[in-house]
Amino acid sequence: MLRSILVAATLPACILCLTAWSIETDRSTEYKQGLFEIREEARRFIAQENVSEHEQWNVLEPNAKVLVPRCAVPLQAQWTPQSLGRSKPSVMVVCPAAVPNAVMKRWDVPVPVRQKPTSN
Repeated sequence: MLRSILVAATLPACILCLTAWSIETDRSTEYKQGLFEIREEARRFIAQENVSEHEQWNVLEPNAKVLVPRCAVPLQAQWTPQSLGRSKPSVMVVCPAAVPNAVMKRWDVPVPVRQKPTSN
């Protein structure tokens, strides 16, 4: 009975925490790279591509489940190679050197993109 009361009392607080989370608030910390900064690097890359290639792409949201260590060097971005087998275009945000940690030395995160509709 006490367990049921405890769950019922804490569930609304958990829901409020989840609804308050967004890419906008997921910033880098001392230990993890924020999805906000990952998305922004993809946006910088796509802005350059849109100008140089006369294309019109929009950057979508990275997968919210991604958790990677903070990058020790500036992030890089490139088109995700087709050889990786992704079915839709994406930008790969790459960290060539993560801060020292027990999990990974480098990482890459695909960020989906979509072509802007053409206006006639």
